Amino acid sequence: MLKKLLSLFVLAALAISVQAEKLWVTDLAAALKTAKTEKKLVLVDFTGSDWCPWCIKLHKEVFDKPDFTTYVKSKFVLVEIDFPRKNEQPVDVQKANQALSNKYKIEGYPTVLVLDDTGKELKRLGYQPGGPKPFIEELSKIKK
Repeated sequence: MLKKLLSLFVLAALAISVQAEKLWVTDLAAALKTAKTEKKLVLVDFTGSDWCPWCIKLHKEVFDKPDFTTYVKSKFVLVEIDFPRKNEQPVDVQKANQALSNKYKIEGYPTVLVLDDTGKELKRLGYQPGGPKPFIEELSKIKK
């Protein structure tokens, strides 16, 4: 019995730590507030997460790598603006995402924007080969 309780406790602790480590948020307005408070920039990923091959590749080769997450944690608030085709989204999320796409004149996926804490675009990126290193190099050139 004690062993089962201990196992459940460990699983719960792991689940909580995974939640705490979630880097990507979906609310740009909240991210901008966080960026202002924490004196960070905002990195926004406009993606088609379940259908866009370059978006999937960008996540696997860059965003999901420890080098990338270690670099961005202290410097950026990460926002994912998703346009899935297979996975359903609430209508209000679809409308909000489309409004952001229109505002920032997104023409293709993936498009990655770096914004200051007011929402002003500082840099626009997309997929580039080579893993996290070239992507981090581009991010490191941005001055607040």
